[in-house]
Amino acid sequence: MINIITKPLEFEDDLKRKIEFICDFCNTKPKIINGNIRNIEHSNLSYIEPHRVIIKGITFLAFNYSKTLYIGNLSTSIEVKDLEEYIKKLK
Repeated sequence: MINIITKPLEFEDDLKRKIEFICDFCNTKPKIINGNIRNIEHSNLSYIEPHRVIIKGITFLAFNYSKTLYIGNLSTSIEVKDLEEYIKKLK
């Protein structure tokens, strides 16, 4: 039987503050869901589930120590500094 061990990841404080500050400036409230590390027991396989930030119904994926946010999936990305412009275009 395969056992999957899940360990929660903490969202990096600096990145969290930046996202919350940008959302406060745009009069929105982000919903932040912490990611996980999933390990298969007795193997060296692991998967890092990214943090999810939901703003106005759009899911952004974020990794700790990265300045890039991914929109919906890993194929489309923006920099954290461009998040304000992206949120304003949603209005």
